[in-house]
Amino acid sequence: MDAIESYLSANRSRHLDELVELLSIPSVSALSEHKEDVRRAATWILQKLTDAGFEHATLMETGGHPVVYADWLHAEDAPTVLVYGHYDVQPVDPVSLWKTPPFTPTVQGNQIYARGASDDKGPTLMHIHALGALLAVLGKLPVNIKFCIEGEEEIGSAHLHAFMEKEREHFAADLILISDTTMISPTQPAVVYGLRGLTACQIDVRTAASDLHSGLYGGAVPNAIHALVEVLNSLHNADGSVAVAGFYDNVAPLAQEEKEQYAKLGHDDEAYRASLGLTQLHGEPGYTTLERLWARPTLEVNGIYGGFQGEGTKTVIPCEAHAKITCRLVPNQDPQEILDLIENHLATHTPPGAKITLVRQDGGKPYLAPYDHPAIQLASEAYAHAYGTPAVFTRMGGSIPVVETFSNVLHIPVVMMGFSLGDENFHAPNEHFSLDNFDKGLRTLCYYYTHLSQAMGQA
Repeated sequence: MDAIESYLSANRSRHLDELVELLSIPSVSALSEHKEDVRRAATWILQKLTDAGFEHATLMETGGHPVVYADWLHAEDAPTVLVYGHYDVQPVDPVSLWKTPPFTPTVQGNQIYARGASDDKGPTLMHIHALGALLAVLGKLPVNIKFCIEGEEEIGSAHLHAFMEKEREHFAADLILISDTTMISPTQPAVVYGLRGLTACQIDVRTAASDLHSGLYGGAVPNAIHALVEVLNSLHNADGSVAVAGFYDNVAPLAQEEKEQYAKLGHDDEAYRASLGLTQLHGEPGYTTLERLWARPTLEVNGIYGGFQGEGTKTVIPCEAHAKITCRLVPNQDPQEILDLIENHLATHTPPGAKITLVRQDGGKPYLAPYDHPAIQLASEAYAHAYGTPAVFTRMGGSIPVVETFSNVLHIPVVMMGFSLGDENFHAPNEHFSLDNFDKGLRTLCYYYTHLSQAMGQA
């Protein structure tokens, strides 16, 4: 490890320069005008994998943006690790809120600011650098490696499930390693063993054939916005719990051991409330904040639109209104079954004179890993090597639908070792990534890859 540490120190400037290069590419997968930029990012990663000494580097077409593949498969009697990451990024709007240009990476103090810095170009590139360091110092790798770096994670990995079904033999491995999760704090790393799932829909409300004059028709006809507000209000109880019949029926209860582990983390509700600018916290009763965030399901209204939106007043009774809804799901909840329950709820709570349609959108199932698996336990030890403290084992409130896809298609454990922090503004203006975590993360990963065979009893 001493030689590897020396190599990382000697190549630190080059590693940072390469991160700046990758962050400068506006690979926004959601916007068609950036289609070529997305492919340019894929090609850039392909070249870096080749330069680092990986073999069979290629862009694999998916029907959308390509998957970058490369491998190194010469470690006899050693496990094979499938490294997953994504090179696409979120849109940058509103640009006016960025303090520095989103695709002009800027180092301020010990942070680098750019879209994709934390989610997920920085963490993805760390695996290439860490494994490249092992190849350079040792002349070989202690494990076999396959890369799957995709370009559609930020648009729901729309083509990846079918792609993985078709290419499952090509990507066969003993475990999957992902760095797209967060740490608890700068000094407390975390190994994530559970993710909430996601389901999404749009509610469309229709009343009259067209908008109507509020003077000529007001008092005699239904208002689509009124109907939407009424039905949205029916989705929750006053205490914050979800009022949809059957919503909680299949929720797997949190184990007592997990409750005790979360309690030991010392979460400060008051500091959390103040940091968010809230007057008070709100949510399903009977659970702590961490339990609500990580192990309980939610139903959120993400957006509402309808009627007149311009400056001034327009005396109109809207004939249509819309809402966008997402639910975070926990183990044993199925995305389509939850949408069925919401659709049934809407049918029984439709106000007079309104027609309500539910438009189903993409989602993903929740994931829960066996955190006593040796490959997952080793992750905590690897963090301790670089950070001086072992990682804690947590769930995460967010969703990475591809994790459940990998688990179901390849039937192997998923190890989630993140190096981002929850306040790094991913998906928001001024996204940034800690260069301290960039440095310590490289050392964490080198330790992990070096000791994995022994941990899994294959050395």
